[in-house]
Amino acid sequence: MRYGYIGLGNLGGHIAASLQRAGHQIVVNDIDKALGERHIKAGATWAATPQELAAQVDHVFTCLPSPVVSEKVLTAILETLKPGGTWIENSTNGRDEMQRLAAMAAAKGVRVLEAPVTGGVHLAARGEITVLVGGDADLFELHKPALEVIGNKTFHMGAIGSAAIIKVITNMLAFIHLVADAEALMLAKRGGLDLGQACAAITASSGTSFVHETEGQLILNGSY
Repeated sequence: MRYGYIGLGNLGGHIAASLQRAGHQIVVNDIDKALGERHIKAGATWAATPQELAAQVDHVFTCLPSPVVSEKVLTAILETLKPGGTWIENSTNGRDEMQRLAAMAAAKGVRVLEAPVTGGVHLAARGEITVLVGGDADLFELHKPALEVIGNKTFHMGAIGSAAIIKVITNMLAFIHLVADAEALMLAKRGGLDLGQACAAITASSGTSFVHETEGQLILNGSY
């Protein structure tokens, strides 16, 4: 099976690189060709458009910035992707939107897996991100080897739309933890504590969390 990957930004670029490290010969596309340079150097084929990419592969991964862009790119790849191909969506989307887009693809003979990822860009870079999958069980099994090189934990949640639900739940919990962590660090600041030392103490305490240990660093370095 030959895969294509569209959307080589902060997250998608790492996922595509994981596929390459596992030995997949992929075709890549992005609106910014510069983002594809590292993949091309590693042996990927560049496609100038989504249509050109879809014509060269059996299945297409996407990781895109919004549902509007996802629909636009899907419409393009459906022009040339062969019936029996699969669209595998790594972007975060809504349940109803995924079900609507899957119906659009089915009308062209293309099957769909939603596969949003969670855990942060740093885990994606190491191929250790968590993959949440929605779609038919047989289709999940077909693409499971590729999904497992993207992340070290893969969960098949059920039918199309199921992964969107659990992804939103994980985002909700992460946001709650992040707001709490920001408030905790503000208390430390107001108390005159060294924030680096306060952060380390929290990490070593019962108050720590995955979000504190990863996203909390963004608060401290000013990039949050």
